[in-house]
Parts: sequence; structure tokens; C-alpha cells
Amino acid sequence: MFDVIVIGSGPGGYVTAIRASQLGLKTAVIEKESLGGVCLNWGCIPTKALLKSAQVFEYINHAEDYGITVSNSNADFSKVIKRSRDVADGMSKGIAYLTKKNKVEVIYGYGKLKKGGKVSVELDGKTTEYSAKHIIIATGARSRVLPNLPQDGKNIIGYREAMTLKSMPKKMVIVGSGAIGVEFAYFYNAMGVEVTVVEYMPNIVPVEDLDISKQLQRSFKKSGIKVMTNSSVEKVNVTDNGCEVMVKTKKGEEIINTDVVLSAVGITPNIQNIGLEDVGIKTENGRLVVDEYYNTNISGYYAIGDLLPTQALAHVASAEGIVCVEKIAGENPEPIDYGNIPGCTYCSPEISSVGLTEAKAKEAGYDVKVGKFPFTASGKASAAGHKDGFVKVIFDAKYGEWLGCHMIGYNVTEMIAEAVVARKLETTGHEILKAIHPHPTMSEAVMEAVADAYDEVIHLSLIHI
Repeated sequence: MFDVIVIGSGPGGYVTAIRASQLGLKTAVIEKESLGGVCLNWGCIPTKALLKSAQVFEYINHAEDYGITVSNSNADFSKVIKRSRDVADGMSKGIAYLTKKNKVEVIYGYGKLKKGGKVSVELDGKTTEYSAKHIIIATGARSRVLPNLPQDGKNIIGYREAMTLKSMPKKMVIVGSGAIGVEFAYFYNAMGVEVTVVEYMPNIVPVEDLDISKQLQRSFKKSGIKVMTNSSVEKVNVTDNGCEVMVKTKKGEEIINTDVVLSAVGITPNIQNIGLEDVGIKTENGRLVVDEYYNTNISGYYAIGDLLPTQALAHVASAEGIVCVEKIAGENPEPIDYGNIPGCTYCSPEISSVGLTEAKAKEAGYDVKVGKFPFTASGKASAAGHKDGFVKVIFDAKYGEWLGCHMIGYNVTEMIAEAVVARKLETTGHEILKAIHPHPTMSEAVMEAVADAYDEVIHLSLIHI
């Protein structure tokens, strides 16, 4: 008998289990495949390893720009893939160590919910039943499959296959331009693949601020990535030579010949065959219904992460799990503010954002002050050879509330935390201005953008020199 059983060991599940154990609860986590789940094994971590290889290759190819001569460079695709897998395997072993250190019992097998605080676990044809006072469902999500894009794992692939291709294709069509789509677009383009991105919406990375989308599209075009917006893939014919992709555009139908089609059109929660119906747990639009402390409609059963209608991000799942078990343990955790969740996309240039876009702020009725600071005016960005992009900030003109922060550029995923913390502490624009930022850094662009919003900017004239 456990106090807590967590089903799934992704960034939601394993963090939840460890925190529960720290709080003195006897805890087990059930995992059907690899500790760390999709994020660690097939998502966030191995993709960053791939992207780092692409970045290194780009540096080598542009070494002349830095006064360095390099000859005969080439990318060994199989070794790049192997490094990514090794990074993921190492991290998974790290999770195994953390669970052991924190006295969390790991149970391997396929977990299924039962009534009365029970979970059955099937492994190698044998089923074992476990009991717990509290059962937390953290089964995550998988690649969404469109009816007209059935994935065969060879010609039409999802993100998982995109990370482990046996050989590098010459051409690739990527359907969807969310985080997964644009990250793989950057990776494969940097490795020398001819990449076309097809996006149904008018702009790529459609959840981002419009200025960000436009900048990324310009940067992609400069890199040789073809972008087709207001377009949809209607059909893919698999031939002996690859794929014929039929794309519907505003101008009519276009056929693209390619080696591989990567479907990157979002994710689908893993809610099938886990016993939800048997227990009577309520769902809406394919997501579980929970309260602010992640209780489902059935007492003793909880859900976190990609199963919920909240942002499908690793750091969100971890935070939800911590709030959930702290409440179970009798603590008084503060419910999550979903309006202050940072999002990061690791293409090149990188994207990070938090809060409202300019359009959403105006829709909400705010009178806004908007500031922008381009990296062309940043000394550190010039020295680094990364001048693409900018920082954009949005403030409420009346009270000075920091409504949103949007960045695109080199390493900006490391900069967004300042805005998250500042918004959490209800910091005003004037307080950011008076907080002295170090020079020369990329991060001082945040202060400069705020200065622009309040008509106090000094260094913008540098771009005209």
C-alpha cells in the first residue's frame, strides 16, 4: 500500500513522485518504457543535443566570419544522431539515480486505473495490482496523427522518427510550424537538407507575437528554408522515389517532391486504455477535467501535464505535480498562474515569450506602451555575430503592469526568466529601468526595450552608425 502512485515518469511524473517522497509520502512511479518519458528520451533533451550539433556545424561553416580558417568540414549524420541518443540515455540514468536517492519505488509496466484506489500493472503478460490513497495520472501525450497524413514511420514520420533517421534525406517537408516543426526545420536545414515548412495559419509559430513570427520567417528565408503559410497538405502519395506532397495554397494546388514528410501538427493526450472509463473520470474535448489542485471528479484520483487543457510544456507539468502533492501532503501551495508561463522555441534564432502578445493585450482592452530593442544595436550581439532579432515588451500605460515580453535572437531562451520573475513580483516598467543590467550582455536588451517603451532609450541610434 502506497500513499501516492504516479502513472508516468515524464517531467510531470518523476518530479511529482520525488516531491511526494520528500514530503514523507510512500511513493511509487509506474513507467511503461523509459524513465523521463517523452521529454527526456524523445523530446526536449535529445532535440537540444541535435540542435547543438547543428549550431556547431554552422559555426564551422561560418568560421571565416570570425577570422578562422577551417577546411574539409562535414557532418556525420549517424554520429550526430548517436550523440543525441547518448545524451538522452545519460539523462534517463540520472532520473533512475534521483528516484532511488529519494526512495521512490519504480514499477515498470503498463499501468491501468482501477476503482477503489488501485492500479493494475501489466509486464510481460503478468498483471500485478497496487493500492494507493492517492493516484496521480501523468501519462503525457504523443504525436498527433492527421487522417490525411497517416504516419508510417518511414516516409511520413513524427518527431520520434525525426530524431533517429538512419540516413540524412536530401529533401524534407515539415507540416506545422509550432515549436517541434521549426526546431526540426532549423536542424535539418543546418545539416544541409532542403526544407519546406507548410503552415495552415497566416504566420509561422502562430501562438507567438506577430512581430516575432515575421522575424523568424525572414531569418528562415535567409537560411534557405522555404516557408508556405496559408497552406495545407491535402494528400501525400508515397512513391518509389519518396513522396509527392499535394499542398493547397491561396493560388491553387502545388505538388512538392520530397524524401520525407515530417508531421508536426501537435500532440494527442495519452488517455486511451488507461482505465478512465472504468473509474468514471470525466474528460472534455479529449482532456481531463481537474480543479486548481488537480483533483479529478473522482476523489483520490488526480491528473497533471499534457492530459490537461493547460500549456503542454515540461515545466508546466512539473509545477502542476508539485502543487498537487503539496496539497495532498497538507501544505498550502499557491495555485499556478497560467498567464505567467514562459514558452521557449530552440530554432535559430531562438524564441522565448511570456504573457500577452500585443494583439491579445489590445483585445483585452489595455492601453499599451510597447518597446522594442533590436540586437543590431547590441554590442554583445555584434561581437558574437548574432544580430538577428529583438526584445519586445508590452506594458499597461495606466498602471505600468508588465503585460508581455517577447524575444527572438541568440540565446534568448536563457533571458526570459527575468520577465517571468518580474511579472510574478508585479514589477513595473520603471523598476526594470532602475535595475542596473550588466554591460555588455544580451540581457541588457530587456532594459533597453523597456526604456524604448517609456521614451528613455539611449542606444537605438547605434543601428544607424
